[in-house]
Amino acid sequence: MTDPDLPFPLAGTTLIVGPSNVGKTRLTADALTAWLDREGTAGVVVFEFAPEVERDGRVLGGRLDRFVTPPAGVWRGVLDAHAPRATADSDAEAVELAADNARRATEIFDAAPPDPRAVFVNDATIPFQHPDADPARLLDYCERAEVAVLNALEADAIAGEDPVSRTERATLAAFRDRADRVVRLD
Repeated sequence: MTDPDLPFPLAGTTLIVGPSNVGKTRLTADALTAWLDREGTAGVVVFEFAPEVERDGRVLGGRLDRFVTPPAGVWRGVLDAHAPRATADSDAEAVELAADNARRATEIFDAAPPDPRAVFVNDATIPFQHPDADPARLLDYCERAEVAVLNALEADAIAGEDPVSRTERATLAAFRDRADRVVRLD
């Protein structure tokens, strides 16, 4: 399905990437709104993994509900996520926070409806910043849907050699490999 207000079709898997505060979440919300307007709520799944962290007076990250409130009938899995790199005082603490995100996200994946029509994922790499977390779990789930729109940070913030950044880069590469298209925002 094409939508004149979106830079990609609502079909297959789209990965939206870019640095913080360039509109990844807003574009994902726009895609969700377009789908809901045309197709309704049946089989719509939203995974909300974005932590909200304030740094230097700016909110980094943010939830989809800043732009759209999914109506009744949309299944929502919301993780009250840690931002390991932004909040940890050490690499070890960052790894612990990433592990906690991964554990709690597993519960959300377990609870998700088995047959989605459309999947929208905000901050898709957050549950997979720990080496024991397998991004194939989310990617396999998305492949069952007619459309999947995922967004993820792709920036200097994940260029470091700390364990969380290394794992997040590998996760992002897996997402890129399995996406039908990648939309880069700058």
